[in-house]
Amino acid sequence: MAGDAAGASRAKWFMVELARVVDLPDLAATEALAGRIAARARAGDAILLAGPLGAGKTAFARAFLRALSGDPPLEVPSPSFTLVQTYLTQVGPVHHFDLWRLDGPARLTELGWEDALSDIVLVEWPERLGEHRPDDALVLELAFGEGEARRARLTGWADRLG
Repeated sequence: MAGDAAGASRAKWFMVELARVVDLPDLAATEALAGRIAARARAGDAILLAGPLGAGKTAFARAFLRALSGDPPLEVPSPSFTLVQTYLTQVGPVHHFDLWRLDGPARLTELGWEDALSDIVLVEWPERLGEHRPDDALVLELAFGEGEARRARLTGWADRLG
């Protein structure tokens, strides 16, 4: 028994967060996933959209914002040039950041990043956040599949996505 106790005290415990993988055969499936995630979003959440150019980050963001606003035809332009666009939704403000053209993480201050974190932030190109990346974010990594298909790998929100 003494050997077991000594072994247990030397054991190093760590948490590995499991990713959930969702196959998205078409745009409608991406929009449905965005709607399910929007239904679980609340103030203080960060949703980070990663993946290569054209993988569906903006399509997901549009569907997410339309679902949260309750306005299916809502005009949702990509904030590629403005870098951030704010929407008033049924659950409060959502700040949609597109960091593709960000000059560096230091510029986030000018964009109101710290204040936005009390609301919902939806971020395309989150790798540009650097040290500002929220630890408790939902990360959605989109990848190309066959034809229109995409694959989404979700990490975070284990308590809400089950």
